[in-house]
Amino acid sequence: MTHTVHPFSHRLGIIRDWKSRWFGVKKEYKDFLKGDILIRSFLENRLRGNHIAGIEIERNAKTFRIVIRTARPGLIIGRAGEGAVKLKNDILKEAFRKKINVPKDFKLDIEEVRSPESSAEIVAEMVAEGLEKRLPFRMVLKKTIEKVMANRDVKGARIAISGRLGGADMARFEQIRRGGIPLQTFRADIDYAQQTARLPYGAIGIKVWIYKGQIFAEDKKKALATQIM
Repeated sequence: MTHTVHPFSHRLGIIRDWKSRWFGVKKEYKDFLKGDILIRSFLENRLRGNHIAGIEIERNAKTFRIVIRTARPGLIIGRAGEGAVKLKNDILKEAFRKKINVPKDFKLDIEEVRSPESSAEIVAEMVAEGLEKRLPFRMVLKKTIEKVMANRDVKGARIAISGRLGGADMARFEQIRRGGIPLQTFRADIDYAQQTARLPYGAIGIKVWIYKGQIFAEDKKKALATQIM
């Protein structure tokens, strides 16, 4: 029997880090997990269409930090930072409404993604936008994967969609693939994302795999050193 494993969780502790990082957690595990899931879900709905590549959460006893990685930071930050302040207040209101404990030292950081075509989350959102605009699905797949493969960091890509494609009565599965995607190799840097396109005749599921080469121990140390500097 085969087992399908999420490419991200498959590499945790090897080349990937956790999206939620907590320090000094003992009894609060259940509350922290519930709070992170609710806040992440709220931000994904609130920032839909802003090309969000990832949301990371850091906690300890006194501080709470959310890092939003996006290809469109200007739309979120707004003029003179008004958008970022409003988003921060909305997060605090949602936390109060859902009874999520947020420390007083709350920080919201917005980081820019330099190459959006190499992020699986952004690519999946681009495909969803194309399908929701009622463009032909084969054209959307072909144009999107050409944009992805034009990025020199990308070694391989695969985009799969399933549902009532083109408004057909029977749902089916279509995919397009370029290059190689070694899912069994632990040091292979594979970005993966799922997205749903909401159409009048039903939902269409989207999956994206992007392979960016292999990460060795020396490369990982260099990346960590540049982050610290």
